[in-house]
Amino acid sequence: MSESPPTDITGDDLAESLAAIDERSPLVQHLTNEVTMNDVANLTLHWDALPVMADSPGDAGEMAAGASAILFNTGQVPAGKVEAMHEAAETAAANDIPVVLDPVGVGSTPTRESVAEELLEAVDFAVIKGNYGEISALAGVEAEVKGVESVGEYNEIEDAARSLAESTGATVVASGVADVVATGAGVVRLTAGHEMLGQVVGTGCMLGGTIAAFHGALEDATTAALHGTLAFGIAGERAAELDYNGPASYATNFHDAVAGLDAETAAALDLSERLESVESVESGE
Repeated sequence: MSESPPTDITGDDLAESLAAIDERSPLVQHLTNEVTMNDVANLTLHWDALPVMADSPGDAGEMAAGASAILFNTGQVPAGKVEAMHEAAETAAANDIPVVLDPVGVGSTPTRESVAEELLEAVDFAVIKGNYGEISALAGVEAEVKGVESVGEYNEIEDAARSLAESTGATVVASGVADVVATGAGVVRLTAGHEMLGQVVGTGCMLGGTIAAFHGALEDATTAALHGTLAFGIAGERAAELDYNGPASYATNFHDAVAGLDAETAAALDLSERLESVESVESGE
């Protein structure tokens, strides 16, 4: 049975996770979209993990055998890439390698919904990370997704995330104004990030890559999801403390902030007000 996500994470805890990535240099395989591929690869490297973008049939399954974690991103779903995902998933299952799903744009077209449903049936995902609309759509809750963007109101996102976690066995991350991390046993709301992250294309994809990088070095999926999401948001805040003229210069700051968020810096952080346990509306817990 899954456990509720903890709310007592300290700067030292986050420092240990960052040190583990630095020490282990996990190889993270990405089967992702071409729009944000370079940013995801660079951010993975800035976390001290090793990115590889092996996403073609044949090569994907072979490369997966040496990976520490794998990310599936459905931002583009050509038949060859979907086939490669299933091949990589088979290798991952045979070698106990965690797979993270970022269901980009699910809920916007029947094709993306079909791809996501097939993947959920075939793969035991360690973490599922999406925006409010994507997570709601996967959970079977009414959602409005335009292209790859979540629009509309999601007042019960915590219950949707927990429902999806219960049905899949995965830790679920719903990213939005406040990020939500859910297991089948509980939900935590995170306060970390900056509004400028929403002005840069690809930050959602980069969060998925971040969680995969953390899970490549950390055994526990919920720890990887919590620590990765926290570190990502804190880097977003630190990027805003540097001079920037707009989204482009902020994006550069963000990459620099990730590279500069090392174990020593993290250990000095006060995270006591960052996490809040959320009661379930459905269960009344």
